[in-house]
Amino acid sequence: MKKSLTIISLAVTMMFSGHAYAQNLDIYKNIEFTMPQVVETSFPANIVSITQFGGVSGGNVKNTQAFKKAIDDLSKKGGGKLIVPRGMWLTGPIELKSNINLHVEEGAFIIFSKDKNDYPLVDVSFEGLNTTRCQSPISAKNATNIAITGKGVIDGSGDAWRAIKKSKVAESEWKEIIKSGGILSSDGKTWYPSESYKKGFESSSSFNVPDKISKDELNTVKDFLRPVMVSLVGCDKVLLDGPTFQNSPAWNLHPLMCSNLILRNLTVRNPWFSQNGDGVDLESCKNVLIYDNTFDVGDDAICIKSGKNEDGRKRGMPTENVIIKNNIVYHGHGGFVVGSEMSGGARNIHVSDCTFIGTDIGLRFKTTRGRGGIVENIYIKNIDMINIPTQTIGFNMFYEGSSPVLEDGQKQEGNKTPEKVYPVTEETPIFRNIFFKNINAVNSYEAITLFGLSEMNLKNIVIEDSKFDTKKALTIVDADGIQLKNVTLKYTEGTGATVYNSKNINLSTVKFESPAKPYIKVLGNKTGAVAVPKDLLSDKSTVSVGTEVAKNSVK
Repeated sequence: MKKSLTIISLAVTMMFSGHAYAQNLDIYKNIEFTMPQVVETSFPANIVSITQFGGVSGGNVKNTQAFKKAIDDLSKKGGGKLIVPRGMWLTGPIELKSNINLHVEEGAFIIFSKDKNDYPLVDVSFEGLNTTRCQSPISAKNATNIAITGKGVIDGSGDAWRAIKKSKVAESEWKEIIKSGGILSSDGKTWYPSESYKKGFESSSSFNVPDKISKDELNTVKDFLRPVMVSLVGCDKVLLDGPTFQNSPAWNLHPLMCSNLILRNLTVRNPWFSQNGDGVDLESCKNVLIYDNTFDVGDDAICIKSGKNEDGRKRGMPTENVIIKNNIVYHGHGGFVVGSEMSGGARNIHVSDCTFIGTDIGLRFKTTRGRGGIVENIYIKNIDMINIPTQTIGFNMFYEGSSPVLEDGQKQEGNKTPEKVYPVTEETPIFRNIFFKNINAVNSYEAITLFGLSEMNLKNIVIEDSKFDTKKALTIVDADGIQLKNVTLKYTEGTGATVYNSKNINLSTVKFESPAKPYIKVLGNKTGAVAVPKDLLSDKSTVSVGTEVAKNSVK
């Protein structure tokens, strides 16, 4: 009997001792919503090497056909592992099929071709819109049970695709960029890699979609139609585990309408100046784990999306059931971001135990009128931030595409029409039921800004057990049901809090710390039920209430 128990115990130990499986059991702890267990990949024992199909390392020979032959061969056998051994492997696009694990060994370096002719135009979704772009370096469509694993490096040769703004690089770098070829904008402030790129940029009235020319003319602006590096569309059971993904033409990782997705142990890198150089854009996906990753990118790092405007609403697929834990972001426009393309909605998202070091914004929520969509049930806790140059927590319902840290020629975004009330329609975005706990920020510019819409306030935002050491403190505009519980705002400039056209605001347990006397402004004829700390309310010089505010609105 004792021997049998020992065998059973050993079997159980072996079953749960696998690194990934043990972590995945831990990853579900302390989640605030019912989270289905993500179904993991599992592959047949077939193993082949790229060298068996004519693969040549060294970085001079294109291995496009070798990758295709290897994947086709494995697919015919029912799937398995394709090994890319140590070496430099130049290639055109790689298309994954069901049951394929692309395993990039330590020391292996896959570098994608800079020849635009290797990337045909295809119909895709980019920035939430149905459009046409060049084929992605790595792609899979409607595949099941796929993976990219190993400790190698995958490089998208993004420097051959991207424009560069003079204001984003040092003078010495700018001179080298000009020497490399390409063409300058008429004002000399932007470098384009080619005339085709410049024409594409000038043919676009809205971000990256050339809407001023016909689809038949897109080949003439092909260089402008930068692809995301890893495009996974409609896939189920997906694992990215181990590699470094870097230097992407546009977004780095873009899972779209995928399910049972795991991203872990990844390093995701892009130059700081890379336009649209996002880390991962999770769009209309469900049942997702993102943990133990490092991001250092040129745009938003970990971003939740679900389509843009009518295209997103018509798709009607929210991003839901997502766990994001133990990630580090060194640079990015935002550490964790929702929007701005969120027209299909987002819900049931848990974010915890992350560190943001110098991201432009820490926790970023952005949308605008016209988007529609409901964002709700977001739970964020145990976040540490340092050197954030704008807001550590920022909600902006008036997003127009500007970087948080304004670039040359950009204007400050904000609540431009605070008094005008627009009708509530399917185009009205809704953000509600978002919870923050144990958020700690030091040496940063601004603690919290909450900008809702006059016709659709931000609703039920709770921040508790948190400390902010910043230059500026708190602004609340067009919000309903905002609670700060056991929050310390240590700030050096401006007011402790400004509340405008907002109601049911509870600041009664906030501790304001400032070299000057703490000061709270309460404004707007729609403002009501604002609770402030008793010690401040007793001193009339510390709380300013506008004459338009109804009597007894501040308690």
